[in-house]
Amino acid sequence: MIHARLPPGPRGPLIGGLINPGRDPLAFLTRLARTYGDVAYFRLGSERAFFINHPQHIRDVLVTHDRNFTKSRGLERAKKLLGEGLLTSEGAAHMRQRRLLQPAFHRDRIDAYASVMVEHADRMRRRWTAGAEMDVSREMMRLTLSIVGKTLFDSDVESKADEIGTAVTRVLETFWLTLLPFPDFIEKLPLPMIRRSRAGRAKLDHLIYALIAERRAAGHDRGDLLSMLLMAQDEEDGSGLSDRQVRDEAMTLILAGHETTANALAWMWYLVSQSLGVETRLHEEIDRVLQGRLPGAADLGALPFVEQVVTESMRLYPPAWVVGRRALADYAIGDFVVPARSVVFMSPYVMQRDSRYYADADRFLPERWTPDFKAALPKFAYFPFGGGPRQCIGEPFARMELALLVATIAQRWRLRLVPDQSVVPRPLITLRPKHGINMTAVAR
Repeated sequence: MIHARLPPGPRGPLIGGLINPGRDPLAFLTRLARTYGDVAYFRLGSERAFFINHPQHIRDVLVTHDRNFTKSRGLERAKKLLGEGLLTSEGAAHMRQRRLLQPAFHRDRIDAYASVMVEHADRMRRRWTAGAEMDVSREMMRLTLSIVGKTLFDSDVESKADEIGTAVTRVLETFWLTLLPFPDFIEKLPLPMIRRSRAGRAKLDHLIYALIAERRAAGHDRGDLLSMLLMAQDEEDGSGLSDRQVRDEAMTLILAGHETTANALAWMWYLVSQSLGVETRLHEEIDRVLQGRLPGAADLGALPFVEQVVTESMRLYPPAWVVGRRALADYAIGDFVVPARSVVFMSPYVMQRDSRYYADADRFLPERWTPDFKAALPKFAYFPFGGGPRQCIGEPFARMELALLVATIAQRWRLRLVPDQSVVPRPLITLRPKHGINMTAVAR
């Protein structure tokens, strides 16, 4: 039985408290959980919003009762950039697209990508010079963009990495505007950031459509994802995908395939630089297992501490820091009711720092990830890749990429944080370092 009772929470409109980039939405959501418990209610402008912070409730929304929810307004309006790609589509269309893309992420194909990942990381580490300062978040963006370009689109985009990275940043900087009332009106305002965003979107479109035109003209299968998309046929009428449909999938995968991984790496290097014990253990394992050679997919099973470092860094700084859903009908969470059309938020960032499940929850402790700890941890106390039918399709790709890049770079370099800088997160679509992370490369 659904009880018509709202959970506790702050009263009054909070239109700026969650989404205004001048505020701190991470602190706001953390306060909600710590002040009001596992389920909190608040107003997001004219909308009713709920924040849930318990593994079972999160599982219920994302998995058990996922059909009672649709994507949030943010993802709906992300169509302006991504079109009807895998991230924004729903229902039968989403299932069809996932089936279409799934072969590109099968284990055998992902293992074949390993050599490309390591090759690009090796090329980058050879380019670094001892004592040089660099923004490691920018470097990781360049690296992951070049990898996604080669593995998924068989294209060398490394020379355009800065140009593409700037375009992506300009687009993402205005994403929060899509959550405000009347976003279509706001998008027409002559604001500098909106003009920059339009230019960034046009730049990305130009790149992707050029890749599509080049590949259609060549007319042969290169064995990559773009070839799969161009050769795909509709199950019902046998028609192929239009250039627009291919563009939508490609845009989604370019953004999701490099932005999230790059941010995860940047935060990982920052955390490791702050823990000498972790860095020493990481280097010892890499040196012992690899004996000076480059890593490959077959080595990952022998590098458990590398995996623990990656897992723990994504616990503290998950790139996808918040997940939103909209209720299609009244929905019960414990003794409370979520009315139809309400928005439900869940945050890996908040859940994964919950002291009920993690001792010393704010400390970077990779060694916590023992087999026994993982077995005892509730499923959705850790969900950096989401869950349910919309779980990140690229999780195996991302996990392997993160481990291989960490092993390749740490084999040759230590990264030291440049003093007297502010390292704080900036929660856009992904959790970026607000001012970058300036580090010095120290040769090993």
